[in-house]
Amino acid sequence: MDSVSVMGGLPSSQVVAGASGIEGWWLVGSDGEGTGPVVAGPFSDRAEAGWSAAALADGRAVRPVYGSRRPHGELRRRPSPEEWAWLAHLTEQLDRVPDEWAPLLSEEDPLTTLLVEVTAALNEAGLSLHDSSGPEGTVGGACLTPTPDQDGVVVAWRQHDRMSVDQVHGATADAAVQRAMNRALSEVLAARGFAPEPWGAAVVVRRVL
Repeated sequence: MDSVSVMGGLPSSQVVAGASGIEGWWLVGSDGEGTGPVVAGPFSDRAEAGWSAAALADGRAVRPVYGSRRPHGELRRRPSPEEWAWLAHLTEQLDRVPDEWAPLLSEEDPLTTLLVEVTAALNEAGLSLHDSSGPEGTVGGACLTPTPDQDGVVVAWRQHDRMSVDQVHGATADAAVQRAMNRALSEVLAARGFAPEPWGAAVVVRRVL
């Protein structure tokens, strides 16, 4: 979460009396970890906490953090409802990976970590995985194929059946859109700190050793 540089001070009375132990969104002094003293709260959601930061005017930097306030005034951080929703969504996306991943999906295999990181980066950019065996198989999405011999994951885009199978707009449009989407995947992954390399028409993302 980004720090909010505030313009004025709320007194400690802006912390609701008897709120120790209550989970919610709080404004805390920004110490780089989000665990500084509580300045105000609790708030019903992150947006309200962010808006409330505008009422501060003493030049301090604060940040909205979800958790429960300890009696001595610091915050015990907890996953927020939004974070739980994100994890549920990410789990649903990972359920879409193809069968060839099955032998590799263990906590011990480094490709599992890479798979999760790539899936998260694509989803945070709004790009879902292709549901090849599910009810949305015709919709398309990102395809992730393990390449154990390369210590990596091949990433390619799969268009909607209307483009890739029925070719309702013709082969030229199909090929042009495919190139554009694979290029977009590569750019998104590069922006997120990966080092995608060309792999045929797709790209491969390798595990960093």
